[in-house]
Amino acid sequence: MPVPVDYSSPVRMTAKNRAFLQLQEWIIDGTLQPKEKLNDAELAQALGVSRTPVREALQLLNVQGFVQMYPGVGTQVTSVKKSDITKILPPLASLQGLAAEYAAQQMSRDTLSELKELNEKFSRYIKEGDFYNSLKTDEQFHHLIIHSAENPYLTNSISNLQGHVFRLYFHQSIIMTAQSVQEHEDIIDAIESKDITKAGYIARQNWLRAIDEFYAEHGV
Repeated sequence: MPVPVDYSSPVRMTAKNRAFLQLQEWIIDGTLQPKEKLNDAELAQALGVSRTPVREALQLLNVQGFVQMYPGVGTQVTSVKKSDITKILPPLASLQGLAAEYAAQQMSRDTLSELKELNEKFSRYIKEGDFYNSLKTDEQFHHLIIHSAENPYLTNSISNLQGHVFRLYFHQSIIMTAQSVQEHEDIIDAIESKDITKAGYIARQNWLRAIDEFYAEHGV
């Protein structure tokens, strides 16, 4: 089971949370491949923690659907099902739209400026065909909106679903397009003008559009 050897651990975080976040990231970006069998001792060594927090992290990842635990047998990364996009995106789009509505009511000018800068970076990466950085910048863009909503219950609900969506992105079940740049700009304009209804609508459409593109790509 290949795992990175140059992993640097973040500070001020419990071993369990650190293990969970890093393992989730490795599953999402494909470092740990679908159906790959996981060895908790090897993971613990790679992460620089004991086996207990790794096991606890794997249990949480099992609940969230990133790994499958087989008692007495072992643990493996779950498969990527492209068709799951039609199950994941509708509820996520609704939650993202709600986050945008909250953000439109209270986002600061500084945060709005940061949002504009992120979309400029996103646009540049799209034009350059830089898949990885466009994905990470898109993630930062939406995370900033979610953070501005200042609703921890909403944040927690979005987090798990978004992890599965970004996994689909990394496995190229969803492709970033230039249309997202314009949608981001429209979201920014709506938030800046405090148009709550428009901000929520465009944010929802930004996520739901991927379903139509999926159907077009696969001839469904």
